[in-house]
Amino acid sequence: MARRGLLIILSSPSGAGKSTLARRLMEWDPTIRFSVSATTRAPREGEVDGREYFFTRRDDFENMIAQGEMLEHAEVFGNFYGSPKAPVDAALQEGRDMLFDIDWQGGQQVRNSTLGKDVVSIFVLPPSIAELDARLRMRGQDSDDVIDGRMRKSRDEISHWAEYDYVLINDDLDATEAALRGIVQSERLRRERQTGLNEFVRGLNREFDTRAAHS
Repeated sequence: MARRGLLIILSSPSGAGKSTLARRLMEWDPTIRFSVSATTRAPREGEVDGREYFFTRRDDFENMIAQGEMLEHAEVFGNFYGSPKAPVDAALQEGRDMLFDIDWQGGQQVRNSTLGKDVVSIFVLPPSIAELDARLRMRGQDSDDVIDGRMRKSRDEISHWAEYDYVLINDDLDATEAALRGIVQSERLRRERQTGLNEFVRGLNREFDTRAAHS
């Protein structure tokens, strides 16, 4: 059955498991594509244009904003980051699902865009603040000051949970992944997303007419 694709927004405070869930979701269904953002910052060693980011000149990025060609964007430490609209729109029309790993501000912009009707937004909560702190420290990647900064930011991020369609409490990664899969499967079956339904039902009615004509 033909359908429009989903625009899946996955948000959470740092350490709640969003990136792991995003990776697992794409491993479960490789047809789900990760939305590659554009940025005006310079590529770092090993980064490839179109894989980690679309590396874009600042004036080109600003022109895309002015022309309404960005689904969402933000300026962070002097560099722009954002999601180009054209590849996402094309994927949705072809029935392919796009996954966005963005914060609540980016999610809000996407929901308010012309593609808002295709959005399925999911917020991932930690089981407790103590567990969130422990997960950040377990990574061993950041200093105490950085972790404290992430924890302060988490409170603001969590305050936006009610803006999302679904909220998952990630106290068990496997169970949360299963719930995430269930959301995607259910949303794919929504009547308004199954673009082939009208023709299918017309075919059923033609069968009724044929039966009636021969009875």
